Amino acid sequence: MSDTNSKENENKTPARMARLAWPKSKYGVILAIIIIIVINLIYYRDAIFSFLK
Repeated sequence: MSDTNSKENENKTPARMARLAWPKSKYGVILAIIIIIVINLIYYRDAIFSFLK
């Protein structure tokens, strides 16, 4: 009996987190990739533009 109760409690979202609107994980992955690309463009813009000349 206690095994089924512990499994049910394990999968539940905590009460404070349940009220938040969580975005889908695919949007987080896309956002992370965009942020990485933008930061790399800022850091390496001189090297990138030197290849274009």
